[in-house]
Amino acid sequence: SFLNGVQHMLRGILRRSLLLALLFPALSTVSCTVQPNPGIGGDLEAYIRDNYRKREVRIPMRDGVQLFTAIYSPKDNSVAYPIMMRRTPYSVGPYGETSFPSTIGPSDVLTRGGYIFVLQDVRGAYMSEGRFVNMTPHRPEKSGSQDIDESTDTYDTVEWLLENVENHNGRVGMWGISYPGFYAAASMIDAHPALQAVSPQAPIADWWYDDFHHHGAFFLPHAFPSNSPLPMGIVSSWIWALSPMRIHFTSSIVYPSGTVF
Repeated sequence: SFLNGVQHMLRGILRRSLLLALLFPALSTVSCTVQPNPGIGGDLEAYIRDNYRKREVRIPMRDGVQLFTAIYSPKDNSVAYPIMMRRTPYSVGPYGETSFPSTIGPSDVLTRGGYIFVLQDVRGAYMSEGRFVNMTPHRPEKSGSQDIDESTDTYDTVEWLLENVENHNGRVGMWGISYPGFYAAASMIDAHPALQAVSPQAPIADWWYDDFHHHGAFFLPHAFPSNSPLPMGIVSSWIWALSPMRIHFTSSIVYPSGTVF
């Protein structure tokens, strides 16, 4: 039921801090804590502003498309930090190197834990160039620079980060929930050697089997939620029409046929 789906989602959110706490400490061979650390709680946005430098860049992919990327590096550069990255179609805003979000990591604990955080608008979304493809199919065979997918975009991003970001320890991890979970999962295929840990949580896998269609059957609880007088499809269409994402797309959206993996 729809309620069971919501409960499942909430359980996943509650689990993410524990999962990542287990995964990502292995990325670093040193004890790295951003200073000062006032402990858990308090104004996280102020903590981020006080302890991180923000840098916005456009990272070139092998086909020439540039992906907008926000990099948050600890101001304490006395130690080398692992890189934690999230790729998303939902915007890495607020934009501008003097504007800081309320969080940059998967949890308050990890945000304060001493990492370089990298947040990226995926191809065709918001401030990134290129064409947005829903659930980009993986290309197992690649013969040239124009044969791209989410695996190659992640690979090219990691390669650029290792060459252009200071004070990293050469290790990269990724996380993502729902749609960003798909991008995390796709990164593991033909992965960059520096990608050491990935946590895809409740990732989308195939539009025909996820969300609005379950094994091809139209899923009524998602389309007609009990707290809305309108079908979710109509509401989503209105939201989409007014979304800033639509403004920043450089070309049409593509819905590929077939499965992703």
